[in-house]
Amino acid sequence: MTASSKQPAKADGISELSFEDAMLELEKIVRNLEDGKTKLDESVAAYERGAALRRHCENKLKEAQLTVEKISIADDGSLKREPAKLD
Repeated sequence: MTASSKQPAKADGISELSFEDAMLELEKIVRNLEDGKTKLDESVAAYERGAALRRHCENKLKEAQLTVEKISIADDGSLKREPAKLD
């Protein structure tokens, strides 16, 4: 595969983005698409990146939810946290 081949989720660093940064970028894409001023091919590429960003944000939220769900109360009344198994 050449450097010019499109690999949306891998090649453009989405996996390294924080939830907040991904949401900001996704919001910007949505605003630009709603404006309707971009060319069709640019809109399609933006839509594809937006879909990848949405999936990334959903995964980040699931990870956070799993972590929160693993916080429980021990027998002595203290909080205990078990690591989330994200396999």
